[in-house]
Amino acid sequence: MPFRGTFFIMQLETKPSHSEVEHIKTKSDYLRGTLKQSFDNPITGALFPDDTNLIKFHGSYQQTDRDLDSERKAQKLEPLYSFMIRVRVPGGVATPAQWLRMDELAARFANGTLKLTTRQAFQLHGVRKRHLRATIQGFNEVLLDSIAGCGDVNRNVMCSPNPDESRVHAAVQKVAEEISAAFTPRTTAYYEIFLEGQPVDETQPFQTQKRGGQDEEPVYGKTYLPRKFKIALAVPPQNDTDIFANDIGLIAIEKDGELAGFNVAAGGGLGMTFGMPETFPRLADMLGHIDKQDVVRVCEAIITTQRDFGNRENRKFSRLKYTVERMGLAKFKHEVEQRSGVQFAPALPYQFAHSGDRYGWTKGHDGRFHLTLFVEGGRVADAGDFLLKTALREVAKIHDGDFRLTGNQNLIVGNISPEKRPAIEAILEKYGVLEATFRQTALRQNSIACVALNTCSQAFAEAERYLPSLIDKIDLLIRTHSLEKEAINIRMTGCPNGCGRPYLAEIGLVGKSPGYYNLYLGGAHNGERLNKLYKEMLNEAAILRELEPVIAAYARERAEGERFGDFVIRAGFVKETTHGTNFHS
Repeated sequence: MPFRGTFFIMQLETKPSHSEVEHIKTKSDYLRGTLKQSFDNPITGALFPDDTNLIKFHGSYQQTDRDLDSERKAQKLEPLYSFMIRVRVPGGVATPAQWLRMDELAARFANGTLKLTTRQAFQLHGVRKRHLRATIQGFNEVLLDSIAGCGDVNRNVMCSPNPDESRVHAAVQKVAEEISAAFTPRTTAYYEIFLEGQPVDETQPFQTQKRGGQDEEPVYGKTYLPRKFKIALAVPPQNDTDIFANDIGLIAIEKDGELAGFNVAAGGGLGMTFGMPETFPRLADMLGHIDKQDVVRVCEAIITTQRDFGNRENRKFSRLKYTVERMGLAKFKHEVEQRSGVQFAPALPYQFAHSGDRYGWTKGHDGRFHLTLFVEGGRVADAGDFLLKTALREVAKIHDGDFRLTGNQNLIVGNISPEKRPAIEAILEKYGVLEATFRQTALRQNSIACVALNTCSQAFAEAERYLPSLIDKIDLLIRTHSLEKEAINIRMTGCPNGCGRPYLAEIGLVGKSPGYYNLYLGGAHNGERLNKLYKEMLNEAAILRELEPVIAAYARERAEGERFGDFVIRAGFVKETTHGTNFHS
């Protein structure tokens, strides 16, 4: 029986010094709060204040259209409230039926678009309060869910999505699904509030657990975790899930064509706060190797260690990365071994080549085909003459394989049968989707942008809506220096929370105020090194002015095969960040 933690009973009592969110969780009756009453309140499009925290555990954020806030305030109207819903897709693998349902719900209840996230999940934006239940019921009917899409729990489990790379991919995907199921909250509140108490059918992935008529959370306890928790799996040589940015990173180790086990890393996380150098992004530390049958037990031990030792007083220091720093790696590792009953062996050799996606057609060992498409900013939409959403809907209607969301906001049309390939290829050529993937520079193909404005309440600046036009201008520099085919990853976020993983980028841009960004350089292309602040508070003209000589020097002086992130360190533009604790130095 996995160790549940000697501090479990203590966690049921919230101390006065704990943050307000801890008190909200404690009195929520396992995430119920007054959500039902909030939804039934016709006076406002918003939830009661405490419920805005609780709904995150059910996979949704309350947001406003910030573009309209001033105008509505002048008209003495409340902000235009809506909800983002994050739909979990363990390992990023969805069926054609699930894709079609998400497409339909986006049109009926959201803003008409789908967002493919950096955690291989779907996001719907612009859902009104009165449509929340119908939307959530709609995707639950095709066995998708949003519970634990957000909140202080383990979120969508990531997994390398490329099935052609190795025969072990199917086994690793299965482990990702097992981890997701093991750490899905057991509260029945999600059923009661959104599904009216009825599971969809006998295959519904949730397991409800009650004792004496009351909910029970055997792993999380009544107050769940101190902050969000993230797990990712990767199959070398691809680090396309950026495993070192996660609380737990699992590196698959293959032996004789079979999955033998995992190297386990812990303590990654990228969020920080401007003006607080004691907050910093951090990459996960290697704990060692475990056999594949021990992976859920070890993950549970790490989660319960964070549950019992994590900071519940100040949420800025509540992620596992700060727990590991405070405890020290040796003590943390010992605690995990004691709780799991598993001793870590030395990590086995592995090598990551890159953290991006490989575009175009590949053929798997089973004779089926896989097509990776570039989706700029992860936004699946019909925009002008480019009807991406329509094209993918037509593909889904005839597809006999799956859709695989990547950690880089792109899409793999996976497991296409030889019989279906011509028809699928014809659809994508008809709508210009293939041409839209292959005409891009490698810089643009390796870009990520978070949503930011106009809906994210944390954003200081634009990201998704702005990065494409900025890359248009950077591409002029790239083409001038004949670097069109050089894969340089560039990532932009509207705030320092790091949702688009900007601190792992070779070129990272983090918004400080509207139109102004901090520029970071020197991340490793394979995701194994953080970058470093190069210049602060740059507008567009300054960004281009600062990048031009760096790009020119790279084109002129790089060694054969040398990545941009490695070059800027060797050339002295920035110093190497060797650990999160010297990120700011």
